[in-house]
Amino acid sequence: KYGVSLISATESIDETPVGQLMHGILASFNEFRSAEDGADIKYKMGEKARRGGTLGRAPLGYQNIRDRFDGREVRSVAIDAERAPFVRLAFELYATGEYTLIQLAETLTDRGLRTRPGRYPAGPVSDSKLQAMLRDRYYIGSIIYQGVEYPGRHEALVTEQLFDQVQLVLEAKSGSGERQRVHHHYLKGSIWCGRCHDEGRETRMLMQRAVGRRGIEYFYFFCRAKQEHVCATKYIDISTVEEAVVDHYGTVRFTPEFADAVRKVLGETLGDRAQVAKLLRHQLTVQHAKLDRQEENLLDLASDGAMPKDKLRARLLRIQRDKEQIEGQLEQINDSLEVGAALIDAALRLLDRPQELYRQAGPKERRLLNQAIFRKLYIDDEDVTANVLAGPFAELVEAQDRVKVLASSASDIDRIPTRTDPKSKADLLVSALSVGGWSKTAMVEVSGLEPPTSTLRT
Repeated sequence: KYGVSLISATESIDETPVGQLMHGILASFNEFRSAEDGADIKYKMGEKARRGGTLGRAPLGYQNIRDRFDGREVRSVAIDAERAPFVRLAFELYATGEYTLIQLAETLTDRGLRTRPGRYPAGPVSDSKLQAMLRDRYYIGSIIYQGVEYPGRHEALVTEQLFDQVQLVLEAKSGSGERQRVHHHYLKGSIWCGRCHDEGRETRMLMQRAVGRRGIEYFYFFCRAKQEHVCATKYIDISTVEEAVVDHYGTVRFTPEFADAVRKVLGETLGDRAQVAKLLRHQLTVQHAKLDRQEENLLDLASDGAMPKDKLRARLLRIQRDKEQIEGQLEQINDSLEVGAALIDAALRLLDRPQELYRQAGPKERRLLNQAIFRKLYIDDEDVTANVLAGPFAELVEAQDRVKVLASSASDIDRIPTRTDPKSKADLLVSALSVGGWSKTAMVEVSGLEPPTSTLRT
């Protein structure tokens, strides 16, 4: 604008033809160097991704660290002990389907989640950041570079199953216009479309509010696939769905005979386990005492000077390691089957009279019951047409069905004697559990308590 020309102090760049030629050559060379450096950096980043390395700054829940290896500085990624538990909690809470992103952000902030301080001080994590985090496959141990996914070297914070469940919830809520903060119901997240299920699709039922001519609010459940014009189910009044679920609870009850038979098998199993544990404890105690005597003999030899010190030290260290291993095994003997037995007994009691329990429960308790017993409830028209049970209810219901099948070929299950007949209810139960992978022998196998040795095999 003012007629000022550029003159380089180190290069022949001026307004002369030679200077302009030099300027063009240098510009082309600089452009080439820039492109070459970019390609080199791109190649190195691709190689790092293929080796599982983290590109750039680690996401929330992790932290970049520097280690020394063979005299060299190595940059790596480690779990952020302060924030990683909140990241896991975020995935677990959102997978329930009870939270919107705004609610999730508020809940995590109340519990203490803050961003990492850096350019800006630590503060709450926004709902948009949470959404990006919930979709980031880095948290299941993957590295994505230029659309290609590689296994990462960092430790995963969530399982792939939990991550997939979160993606289903995100997809179910995206574009639906659903405002869970206003329209909340205890069945949300548990109801799925039965007609889509029959046609090979898994589609969640959404909740919608409508206002009548007189300003009265009405709430309905409808299939999300209806928005995409691929499902022909109708809108179902929310009270109809509630009654259908209450009716369905009457179909998942355990019979008293089955519950008694399961408890009998559990009692026998725990008794057998106590005998095995007692035998194992005795064997380990004998081995420990034997090692004590060997240690005392070696110490006597050391005082007499009858054995070289190096050889004596090596044998004493070996005995000490064997003793520590046996002591650890003794501590683990009691950590076994009681917790599982208590869980199964609680499941039996919960489904003793489930329909009455569900009718008397409030909305919060109904939501907890639905989530504990069912993974999915399929609705078509006005009925629950199918379900997916959660464990251990799924295994127990399957065992009860097997008992009925086995008993039907002999006689009515209610007429089978409990103790005298070899084909008793308990025997049928053991057969059913064995077919379903619940072998009683496998529950108390010695190798499950301790790796087998020649003594333990006997």
